[in-house]
Amino acid sequence: MSNTKLIAVLLVAVVASTAAWFAFFAKESAPDFTAYAAGPDRKAAFFEYFTPIVVEMNKELATDREQIQSSCNADEADNLDQFLTKFRVDDADLEQESACEVLLRRADIVPASLAIAQAANESAWGTSRFAKLGNNFFGQWCFSKGCGIVPKSRDTNKNHEVADFRSPADSVESYMLNLNTHDAYKPLRNIRQSLREEDKAVTGVALSYGLGKYSERGDEYGKEIREMISFNKLAVLDKLDLSKQEGEAN
Repeated sequence: MSNTKLIAVLLVAVVASTAAWFAFFAKESAPDFTAYAAGPDRKAAFFEYFTPIVVEMNKELATDREQIQSSCNADEADNLDQFLTKFRVDDADLEQESACEVLLRRADIVPASLAIAQAANESAWGTSRFAKLGNNFFGQWCFSKGCGIVPKSRDTNKNHEVADFRSPADSVESYMLNLNTHDAYKPLRNIRQSLREEDKAVTGVALSYGLGKYSERGDEYGKEIREMISFNKLAVLDKLDLSKQEGEAN
């Protein structure tokens, strides 16, 4: 190998290792929840950490929804392109419904009680291997080699990995986008839409009935989430006034 080629190879190796180093150290991790005694102390730390993240994500969703509604009311469809991309609306979705109808069903909040109960359930209160190594608090999968963490118990004929996120907030954002866009959660979005049309509160308990495909346990999974919401008194989180909090932050 010539000196020129050797130098080029070394440069590529240095650049790759430097990028990997920065990617690793740029990761933001949640607190070590195992440092708290299992039970009330760990739960309190978990709620304290995740509630502000969920509230912030819901504020962004609420802002998106307001902008979409405003554009739809003004018959300004050209302003919806960015939201069609963000909420993964394709041509097939628009064959029988307008962009406004589809977007207003997708661009909406995920109740804090639901998000936090699912995070606790899927991550064993933040102590699971996937939560600690990959900031994955919702059991989300990915399907390209190297995209995440390979489950130790994965069947030999499976190729999925458990997604690796840069931060816990990224995990929350991906989870909410998943509920708001994936075909498996149409029932959840339909429940939420019905609540909106009836001018009723959007609650975690109500939306939990649309989680039948989130887990192999089917409807039993939704029942388990409702029990977690009830036992941990999480329903109160759904009453957080997002607009008021945003005003206080300003």
